[in-house]
Amino acid sequence: MKHVITISREFGSGGREIGSCLAKRLNIPFYDKEIISLASENSNLSEDFIENHDEMIIQSKNKSYTPFSAVYEIPMSDQVFLEQSRIIRKLAAKEPCVIVGRCADRVLEDSINLFIYARMNKRIERLLTMESEMDSEKMESKIREIDRKRKDYYQYYTGSTWGRAQNYDLCLDSGKIGIKATVNIILSYLEALDS
Repeated sequence: MKHVITISREFGSGGREIGSCLAKRLNIPFYDKEIISLASENSNLSEDFIENHDEMIIQSKNKSYTPFSAVYEIPMSDQVFLEQSRIIRKLAAKEPCVIVGRCADRVLEDSINLFIYARMNKRIERLLTMESEMDSEKMESKIREIDRKRKDYYQYYTGSTWGRAQNYDLCLDSGKIGIKATVNIILSYLEALDS
């Protein structure tokens, strides 16, 4: 296996689990939240700070400063994005791996880019098995909010449309076939690429 694989995903589609299973099957490293720790270790930003700004756009409250102002500071969300992008490039240069989220498909130039999605009812069903204290209406609201934030973040930092099929090498509906079958299809795709 010589590829770096990136996974963009809708919230609740199982993208993280698919990435983890895929990495295990390929015997390569898996990175998702681990990027937060690595970015913290390699910067002057705390792990909590990075986690609070992870895949979020937080605009400066003071709009009077411009990049040319003497007191201009790079917005915190931009600092987090830049540090995580640096870590992603470093990891990808080192060895094949699976990276989830953080615009990795656009940060890297030569990766295999996947998008995992599922119908809303399947995502609600999946997430309610993990958070049973929440009702389906609140869960749907949470899913839509997280997806909106991911979409805005992706658009802001890449200028591309999150979830648009043309931006990815392979898009799969994990809700129809399940996690295991989705991983198997990805493995078949990778095998075809390498043959």
